[in-house]
Amino acid sequence: MAGTDSSKAVVFRDSPAIILVEPQLGENIGAAARAMANFGLWDLRLVNPRDGWPNEKAVAAAAKADHVIGRVQVFETLAEAMGDLHLVHATTARNREMFKPVIGPDVAADAMVSAIGAGRKTGILFGRERWGLNNDEVALADAIVTLPVEPAFASLNIAQAVLVLAYEWRRAALKDAPLPFAADEGEPAPRGQLAGLTEQLGEALDRVGFFKSPDKRPGMMNNIRSMFARAGFNAQEVRTLRGMVAALDRRHERANPTRVQPDDDAGSA
Repeated sequence: MAGTDSSKAVVFRDSPAIILVEPQLGENIGAAARAMANFGLWDLRLVNPRDGWPNEKAVAAAAKADHVIGRVQVFETLAEAMGDLHLVHATTARNREMFKPVIGPDVAADAMVSAIGAGRKTGILFGRERWGLNNDEVALADAIVTLPVEPAFASLNIAQAVLVLAYEWRRAALKDAPLPFAADEGEPAPRGQLAGLTEQLGEALDRVGFFKSPDKRPGMMNNIRSMFARAGFNAQEVRTLRGMVAALDRRHERANPTRVQPDDDAGSA
């Protein structure tokens, strides 16, 4: 999805730390940083990266997520990387046979949002590209997070897994916020405007002979009123509809010049 707006400033909200344990490829680190930036995460921690740090391939793969790459912290051990955290989740797609809660990414996100709201720091552990986290590392976490993946093809690469968890965190953290670019639907049109639209449409329908039986007109008009009431049109939409009715009415009158011309002001309300 394209759409990055370079005029917008990065917002550094309190958010979970992403901890990559012994990542091997710089490209994966960079792709994970990009996924973090997509959803407002910025605290990336690396535990003993194979190719060291900094890493040019990671910078290139981050696709300008410079605010994440520039803040990367490197640690020799996982215990050091999570030393300041209060709540830690470990991601894995394998059964660990441990007495630990196993939760989905949505539940994990809700827990992290609550913890951050209470002033506690949180983090998510991601393992090596080839075989993930070992049992000793998982044992350090408060809970195991697993995704509802297809069992026959359960492996995700690091960036994919980070993206899913980052999305779930942002969804939970900003659940009451409107989506970007959501259109302002405006206030519903007053009943008087809807009545004017209904009357105008009824008169236009009379002129084209829509009501084949006069005794059925009242019931059909009530149905039209009910449709308009349910639709919840705003004032601009009502004006647009009145203009459309007026334009169709004028076209009909030009094709039938012997009929009485409709009011030229129809649709101007």
